[in-house]
Amino acid sequence: MRFKATIRNIHTFTKLTGSLLLLSKVVWIRLDNDQVRFTVIPERGSQVWAVLSIDSIFEDYSVQSNTPGNTIHLQVSLTHLNRALRSAINATSASIRLTKKDGIPLLAITITTTTFASLRRPPTLEDSNGRRFPSEAPNLTSRAEVDRGNDDSISFQDHPPAPFPSDRETTITQSVAVTVLPPQSVASIHEPTCREPDVHILLPPLLQLKAISERFTKLALPTSSAATGDENLSTRLILSASPYGEFRIGVQTAACKIESKWQGLTNPELDPTQIEGGEEGVREHASTRQKNLTRDEAWATVRVEGRDWGRVLGVGRLGGRVVACFCDDHALILYVYLENDESGADDSVLTYYITSYSQ
Repeated sequence: MRFKATIRNIHTFTKLTGSLLLLSKVVWIRLDNDQVRFTVIPERGSQVWAVLSIDSIFEDYSVQSNTPGNTIHLQVSLTHLNRALRSAINATSASIRLTKKDGIPLLAITITTTTFASLRRPPTLEDSNGRRFPSEAPNLTSRAEVDRGNDDSISFQDHPPAPFPSDRETTITQSVAVTVLPPQSVASIHEPTCREPDVHILLPPLLQLKAISERFTKLALPTSSAATGDENLSTRLILSASPYGEFRIGVQTAACKIESKWQGLTNPELDPTQIEGGEEGVREHASTRQKNLTRDEAWATVRVEGRDWGRVLGVGRLGGRVVACFCDDHALILYVYLENDESGADDSVLTYYITSYSQ
């Protein structure tokens, strides 16, 4: 099996692995002819199923294997992969390939950097007798004449500046050990399924939301710990959304209740081509029925662990639109749509599955 590619967007690749590292130390990478998939399934907390178009991070992409679609499954340490990618942030070029060393499969990341910038010496002046003077010598000017009475005048001429050694390129290869997974070992792993969401809403900027969420978590933790004596107690944040463009985040304990609310957000409309039953399916969809409720009744609510939610919001460093799908008292699904520089290119989507705690 073979895999090699040029990394065209090192910043996106680095930010992606960094955001996944907040949730788990290991990622399952699935490479095939059409897509690149990153899957994180930690023992506890949120799952991530990311589908990236090849063009979003790679170019000159080539993958070969003896499985349908030339599929390759890799298990990779996110810690080591992210560290290798961070070393390539300022590289002039970077590439990645699957190789072996002493029988151990590796992802080799080759980085090319420029180590020295061109520097040029100041111009030098020379008289008719071959004597040389620096151009910055006092009272001497390029191509100037100096009057010495009856002596012949002395002329000075510029000589081309002598360059220092030219830019030097340095190539470094970082090796990340991987495990090649046989297809049968991952055949039983499937993306979670949830019931129809009650509310779809476009979230406010995630980095803004992350700052507020972390503040709420910190404010509630001392109160919760004091009440129970458990310093490791987690704080559960309450997230709610309505089909009227409203979103709330809050925390409630025995001693305090804090809440922030956004209004005027967008509720995306369902695409009949993506819904089973088409137009009829849209009319019968749970989110359509939710719109028929009053403003006070139409809220869908989930309860999430504060620290886990803060780690999920780390994906905000990638930018892009984030659509939250609320399944009332069941689950929260986030779709993070990454921006693509090329028009007409396939969307890259990160899907986060977050289970709701019971009330």
